Amino acid sequence: MGENETSGERNPARPSRLSSAVVPLAGVIAVMAGIFVAWSNRNTSLGWFAYAPLSNQEFTGNGTAFVSQGTQIGLAVAVVGLLVLAFWVGLRIGRRSRS
Repeated sequence: MGENETSGERNPARPSRLSSAVVPLAGVIAVMAGIFVAWSNRNTSLGWFAYAPLSNQEFTGNGTAFVSQGTQIGLAVAVVGLLVLAFWVGLRIGRRSRS
């Protein structure tokens, strides 16, 4: 406790401008990288299937997916980037309403 500060007064720590610019920039980069990865790994060929009622065997498509693993990873990275941006926007709105 000093001369200018009483026991009940505290100055809230203000984040630096660098850290407030890094979070949204990282979010935007993650969204763009995720979209790029998802776009570059999209499936371009479509398969076909046939119905064979007399073969007495069931077709099981183990390991098949409509979306490739690279596309899934790209979409997951884009979603994480969007979550980071949503968190940052909520934090900024909360700080603005408090002051």
